Amino acid sequence: MREKKKKPANVVMFIILVILAIVFVFPILFVLINSFKGKLFISDNPFSMPKFSLNKEEKADIDEQYQKKVEEFLDRYTDGVTVPREMTDALVAEHCTAEGYKTVAEYEEGVKKGLESQVVSFVKLKNYIEGVEKTGFFQAFGYSAFITVFSVLVIVLFTAMTGWMITRYKSKVSEALYLLYAFSMVVPFQMVMFTMTFVVNRLSLDNPLGIIIVYLGFGAGLSVFMFCGFVKGIPIDIEEAAMIDGCTPAKTFFSVVLPILKPTAITVAILNAMWIWNDYLLPYLTLGSNYKTIPVAVQYIKDGYGGADMGILMAMLVLAIIPIIIFYVTCQKYIIQGVAAGAVKG
Repeated sequence: MREKKKKPANVVMFIILVILAIVFVFPILFVLINSFKGKLFISDNPFSMPKFSLNKEEKADIDEQYQKKVEEFLDRYTDGVTVPREMTDALVAEHCTAEGYKTVAEYEEGVKKGLESQVVSFVKLKNYIEGVEKTGFFQAFGYSAFITVFSVLVIVLFTAMTGWMITRYKSKVSEALYLLYAFSMVVPFQMVMFTMTFVVNRLSLDNPLGIIIVYLGFGAGLSVFMFCGFVKGIPIDIEEAAMIDGCTPAKTFFSVVLPILKPTAITVAILNAMWIWNDYLLPYLTLGSNYKTIPVAVQYIKDGYGGADMGILMAMLVLAIIPIIIFYVTCQKYIIQGVAAGAVKG
């Protein structure tokens, strides 16, 4: 009887999870699909799939327009008189220098491609190539990777030690520190960003190395809170045994405690990596345009009037999210292990 009662609930839960999965995955697919489309097609029909080729009717229509355009061009400069091919090439070279055409064949090919581009929305890797050139993507990727990797390493190492010390060495000071770290999680960044910018500039932390310290400060609250919760579930007997064997507190932490904290450490690393990699406001305020990270570099796609080529923008967003998705997929099994370990110890 119990199994029969659970089945409808399981079906409903499964449907809800499927709907949530679609809601979460759809924006990523939307960006990926539009990254291969021309900007005009994105504004006209953003939810359509890229069109790869022409059908028969469209081909016939384009061929007709193509012939008409070429004939109009030749008639414009020859007054309808048939002239040798060499002379038409000279006409093209003379009047179409701005477009980059030197021969009739080049002009004809350009006209045909232009007409096809008005119907075929698939632009291959054009958006990606132009986006990489316009944003200086590889340099921005280097800054983002450097800041993210070393900030995450520093956050995980120092907050793991802090969480362990606060939990194991009970005193009024440790309790006050714990409350301060917990309080820092509820203070909005916008409340301190102007003061933070002033302090960062005064301390010369407005560079890729200095911003790591800033990220440590902002990422410490949640990280310490998570490590404290996990350390409470670790039997203290393990650490006492290590002390009896002659381990110093530092050796006990690195040899005994830190390996046990691995699932939580990876969870903390993923959360902070996703935040730091995608962060726009903090690098923009502290680093400015001197050291552009990917989110800051993407903003420079916009022109002086605030408009942007949405195809290029979508392509750069795809390149920006690929590394963090790979990192998350690679490490997600450790999150599951951490949740399971916490459930057993709780």
